Amino acid sequence: MIHYTCDLCGRTLRADQDTRYEVKVEVYAAYDPMEVTSDDLGKDPAGEIEDLLGQMKDMDAEELEGQVYKSFRYDLCPECQAAFLKDPLGKAMRQRTRFEHN
Repeated sequence: MIHYTCDLCGRTLRADQDTRYEVKVEVYAAYDPMEVTSDDLGKDPAGEIEDLLGQMKDMDAEELEGQVYKSFRYDLCPECQAAFLKDPLGKAMRQRTRFEHN
């Protein structure tokens, strides 16, 4: 039997009895269409690629991938699913943990 656990509260979810929700999150770099100017046409694309490769040479594959695309999958119990839908970005939690500077 497959074993599921709520990734927020840790509650064990039985596949044959409990309602389970999956949350899938994809984070990827958003690219907007570029406006090409006359200055752009005068640039050396091979040189720009070489510069970019130089910047990337000391980065590991996971770091590079994280800058372009990352996905996550979570299992939630009904209570945590309801809480997640009310505040999917966790804004309320961040506001509660802010401290005023005296």
